[in-house]
Amino acid sequence: MRRKEGVLLPIEVSILDAGLRARRRGAEEFHGFQLAQEIGERDGTRTLTAHGTLYKALGRLETAGLLESRWEDPNIGAAEGRPRRRLYRVTLAGARALAESSSAADAPAGAPVGRRAALVGEGAR
Repeated sequence: MRRKEGVLLPIEVSILDAGLRARRRGAEEFHGFQLAQEIGERDGTRTLTAHGTLYKALGRLETAGLLESRWEDPNIGAAEGRPRRRLYRVTLAGARALAESSSAADAPAGAPVGRRAALVGEGAR
């Protein structure tokens, strides 16, 4: 089954929402394990989101321009005795896609909805 272009999957909505909540708390960037914990806490589940599912969704969101990522300085991870982390940040396009997804979910069936997540290439990062 193929999904409609520009429609965010529930895991993608959760990722963008958690990323924007982290930003409001002062953390511009987040890593995958931190994200899985936050989603689990918010949803009231004791288990983490499956890592394969989470990282595939992070990759899709980055490809779509809704997230940006970078590798953490390897010295930080080494100093803490762990591997370095890939750090993610929600782009302006990601924030817009989440807002449009939320308004689409709240709109009555058949109501016109603005452009959705297909904001790739608009330079809205």
